[in-house]
Amino acid sequence: MARSKITPDPDARVQKPDAQLESRAEQVITQNDLLFRTLKQIADALVATFPRAFEVVVHDLSQPRKSIKHIAGDVTRRKSGGPVTDLVVKALHQEGRNIRDRHNYKTTTSEGRALKSTTIFIRNSDGDVAFAFCINFDMTDFLNAAHALEILTGAAGTFNGSEKVETFAMTITETFEALFAQAVAKIGKEPASMSMEEKIELVKELETLGVFHIKGGNDQAALLMGVSKYTIYNYLKKIRAEQGLNRF
Repeated sequence: MARSKITPDPDARVQKPDAQLESRAEQVITQNDLLFRTLKQIADALVATFPRAFEVVVHDLSQPRKSIKHIAGDVTRRKSGGPVTDLVVKALHQEGRNIRDRHNYKTTTSEGRALKSTTIFIRNSDGDVAFAFCINFDMTDFLNAAHALEILTGAAGTFNGSEKVETFAMTITETFEALFAQAVAKIGKEPASMSMEEKIELVKELETLGVFHIKGGNDQAALLMGVSKYTIYNYLKKIRAEQGLNRF
């Protein structure tokens, strides 16, 4: 009796292209989930170690409109589900898969608090940038303490070495920041800790330093102080009105 020949089913040995793509997508999703869990664990550990003035944010770059997947700490007062930052959008657009990490750069909150920040771009095994791991350290209170110590330890007099004479800036933004730092040092505390009167005094000092005679000075001062440009206009109007009255 002749045996019947069994023809193997090709589908049993080789996956269809669609099935292969689905399997690969599932692997990437699983890998990204594992990456996220690890990043979340690191973020929570860092903030638990440095509980004050420290924040770590994990951005899922596949969802820019609601990229904040996890946030530990409360420096910038953002919540999970918030959008990606302008720095990340710009960096991804300009550098793509070759994007570089950003270390130890200065940022300012909407309240004028001075931060030191680092952004690390995390890739999966395919080399795709999947997450941004962002660290924000609020330096405001430490800078205020430094200003207070400077008042106690600084020598009297100006233009004799106790005051910075010149900054060799590479960009106009660096020039703004140098002038702003000089004005803040005169007041003795960071803008986020200043009263309205002290902020007016800061604007007065910036006016004396010539900041508002440079194009964009008003906008830059507003950004660094954590106020609107209209607030700067109002302060300047008040200062110039008082100066006009004092001439008579």
